[in-house]
Amino acid sequence: MYTKTAEVPKKKGKEVKLRGWVHRLRQLGDKYFVVLRDSTGIIQAVVTPDKIKGKIDTEASIELTGKVVEDKRAPRGFEVQATDLKVIGESASDWPFHRYKSTEMELDLRHLWVRSTKIQDVLRVKAKMISGFRHFLDEEDFCEVAPPIFVSAACEGGSTLFEVPYFGGKAYLSQSGQLYSESMLPALEKVYALAPSFRAEKSRTRRHVTEYWHLEPEMAWTDWKQNIDLQESLLKASITFLLDKNPELLENYQDRLTELEKWRKEKWIRIRYDEAIELLKTKLKFPKAKLGDDLGTKEEIALTDHFDTFVAVTHYPRDMKAFYMKVDEKDPKWVLSNDLMGPHVGEIIGASEREWKHDLLLENMKIHKLNPKDYAWYLDLRKYGSVPHSGFGLGIERFLMSVLKLEHIRETLPYPRFMNRTYP
Repeated sequence: MYTKTAEVPKKKGKEVKLRGWVHRLRQLGDKYFVVLRDSTGIIQAVVTPDKIKGKIDTEASIELTGKVVEDKRAPRGFEVQATDLKVIGESASDWPFHRYKSTEMELDLRHLWVRSTKIQDVLRVKAKMISGFRHFLDEEDFCEVAPPIFVSAACEGGSTLFEVPYFGGKAYLSQSGQLYSESMLPALEKVYALAPSFRAEKSRTRRHVTEYWHLEPEMAWTDWKQNIDLQESLLKASITFLLDKNPELLENYQDRLTELEKWRKEKWIRIRYDEAIELLKTKLKFPKAKLGDDLGTKEEIALTDHFDTFVAVTHYPRDMKAFYMKVDEKDPKWVLSNDLMGPHVGEIIGASEREWKHDLLLENMKIHKLNPKDYAWYLDLRKYGSVPHSGFGLGIERFLMSVLKLEHIRETLPYPRFMNRTYP
């Protein structure tokens, strides 16, 4: 039976068998100090050359047997005094990350850099964060669905569509599964999809990639206010899932615990778009902010810094938002939408009550200069038993940036895709 490195401190004084990869290697005198890495972390082992079977080098895969002893100088305060070490898969001696590494090098050699403990830590947190989302949505009686990736028309806008050849015709990579998820509400009432989305945006910012993971719930019988309530509950549930169920994953993020505790306990802020513009202009040093302007990253983060928490900006101007968003019938200049801004990153959710009335949806399409024939099936949904409904799209990687206070979205993906990068 092999022991995982995370369990080694519990085995003090006992013999263990470990297997993994040589994360670091150094020789001092007649001893090798081997930092072994497996899927749960790292642990140091000490071994003499006569106990090693095979050629050992950085990133070789190994198995070892030894006794666990306490040593405050070792990583994690324990080490294994090895009595036997067997090299399973040798590693070439030119492991590239011994020398200087740049961001471009890390991206060019991503297939090797994914072994770094930095990426390992982030991806484990990401996986459990998603488990927290699924657990919450299952408890709320949502049904997971799988909308198509190949689509025939835009959801968010034609300028950011990836066009692909399709058996002599053309199709597009999905920007969002929302429209298809809406079609399932008369059967399932509450659904969600977790799938990749694709945006052909020529953006070179710290929060943009061309392929990202999108969590998209859609709910029948739900208005825009209930929609925001669900967004807040979902994200808080995921934070709680990390803090209470998987605290070991945050071992290397101790500086994040205070803020995460604060976020899950307090009520988040809601502010209208026009109020946000006024606040930016008068108090937050954006004197040129005016109605009709989209909020950029700097403005979004300024709002979260000002309130020191998540901020839902509601009631955007109708002509700024997508055709499917419901108009505020009391004041048709606005739509019943919200963008949720996350601290340290800005927008992480786009949401709205959906326009569920056939005539108003058709009017929206004309305003946005869309051809109703391209959306005939979507219009059909409003002809046969339509009901008030709402939904939202959460950018998984952006929320992870907020949770761990990461500097760049490339840190959240094993193989990030940008406008100038599809390799490896």
